Amino acid sequence: MNPSVAPPKILVAPLDWGLGHATRCVPIVRELLRQGCAVLLAGEGRQKALLQQEFPHLPFLELPGYRIEYASSGLGLAAKIVAQIPKLLSAVKGEQEWLKKVVETEKIDAVISDNRYGLYHADVQTVFVTHQLRIKAPVKLVEDFLQEINYSHINKFDECWIPDAEGEASLAGELSHPEELPSIPLRYVGTLSRFGDAITAENGKALLILLSGPEPQRTLLEENLLEELKEYKQSVVLVRGLPGDTGELSVAENVSVFNHLPAAELEEKIKSAWLVIARCGYSTVMDLSVLKKRSILIPTPGQTEQEYLAGYLMKRSFAFCVVQKKFKLKTALALAENFPYQSFEGTSNGLQAAVHALIHRIEPRGKSNL
Repeated sequence: MNPSVAPPKILVAPLDWGLGHATRCVPIVRELLRQGCAVLLAGEGRQKALLQQEFPHLPFLELPGYRIEYASSGLGLAAKIVAQIPKLLSAVKGEQEWLKKVVETEKIDAVISDNRYGLYHADVQTVFVTHQLRIKAPVKLVEDFLQEINYSHINKFDECWIPDAEGEASLAGELSHPEELPSIPLRYVGTLSRFGDAITAENGKALLILLSGPEPQRTLLEENLLEELKEYKQSVVLVRGLPGDTGELSVAENVSVFNHLPAAELEEKIKSAWLVIARCGYSTVMDLSVLKKRSILIPTPGQTEQEYLAGYLMKRSFAFCVVQKKFKLKTALALAENFPYQSFEGTSNGLQAAVHALIHRIEPRGKSNL
């Protein structure tokens, strides 16, 4: 990069819908830094805590999330989401106004938005990151309607990055490979994981439980699993998915509990586990794919994306999946023992090329403009 020209300043902001959007931004930020960019992060709450733990040296801007509330049952989720649409639209409008000010005050050159619909701008390059071009719904007519709305927002950006591979190696299936695509340029950037590739799948002794996702479903699954673990006497590692939280759980001696772990430590826990129990969130799926780890996945009740992924990945023998209301630890472990696990191959990483192309679309700024 020309030393007389200021490095491009790029804002990265993930959606506050579970931790997955933040975790898959970690490799994006690493690649931006590797290619000489100045990076700013934005968000709040647990997403902020996670990103600041991974990148304590980077400036962080406060940006309110969408703060979508979940229902305690799958049946009530759809109604609760619909009731919050006005709040969602207001949040999108709010972040649009926020971005206008921040671009001016921080002299931002580009924005990478992970599923935040309001972070587009006419004067700087903006990238929308999503694996969910097709939003699943119980009825196809509703899916078509949701896709139209989805694309109306995505098409306001300059480019869309899809964290998946093209073709048969797809981890997200129809979600990332619908028949109809947005009108803006698309890049399938491959699997986005904060972890390195596993040369071989290790078989440790511990059962690893990774909790994540929005409340109250995270806590409901945690309570269910803690009850089931009373009959399990082997070694267990429980990672609660609560960055910044200092609360403690009362558990048996065979269970080690962590509210949160930095990426490097979590990677080692996953590698040394014989099996992982987790939500069927897409970022978790990408991490497990990279590390070639066997898993039992439990989709969040009522979250159609995870329910679709569970069926798709079970059919592809990537993971043994079971719905939450039918989950019994002893039964699930026995079935997983005989499940014909198959790893996904060919999820090549196009992130380096995508970042390189983004940088070259940015007009150079002289140092005097900083």
